[in-house]
Amino acid sequence: MQKKVISEAVVKRLPKYYRAVKNLSDQGINKISSNALAEMLGITASQVRQDFCNFGGFGQQGYGYDVAKLKQELATIMGLDHDYNVVIVGAGNIGRALGGYQGFEKYGFKVRAMFDSNPVIDNVGGIKVYNMSQFESYVKDNTVDMAVIATPKAAAQSVADRIIGSGIKSIWNFAPIDLEVPDYVSIENISMSESLLVLSYRTKNNV
Repeated sequence: MQKKVISEAVVKRLPKYYRAVKNLSDQGINKISSNALAEMLGITASQVRQDFCNFGGFGQQGYGYDVAKLKQELATIMGLDHDYNVVIVGAGNIGRALGGYQGFEKYGFKVRAMFDSNPVIDNVGGIKVYNMSQFESYVKDNTVDMAVIATPKAAAQSVADRIIGSGIKSIWNFAPIDLEVPDYVSIENISMSESLLVLSYRTKNNV
């Protein structure tokens, strides 16, 4: 059976749905209507129902959505029902900030190691920092699901090539460059400068 293709727009809304539903669950709210959920997210109820129909739909007409069940379903859809082993390449300011952030673990993303071409520290928050020369041997001996690139722009593509060559197929890229990767590799490019420029535009134009 051919796998259903979900649009990128729907995929990008999934974390927003999950965060909203998690907040409802934390507040002890047991059910929510599509109208109320849509209002929380600034979209239409029709959009909520249409998005959820991509995954079979979770609501019951006249009742709405069971919050606990919806939270579990969304977690499963996004793969949050199991843990991921993560490595970070680049132990500069961004890499150290990511390595020291404790919030990833609550979603199951566990940073196991960091790598740098010229390590000046041994560990970040208890996470060992290895020389980049040890990268391939580490990946060979350990299960790694995702790699984070937190290197300067000039090094990012060669680092990505080494990551892919080692068999890792998921990359979170913080380097200010759009990387070239094969179609079978999942990559999320995070551009902090672009985000700041968007904020600058909105600030100037009061939008």
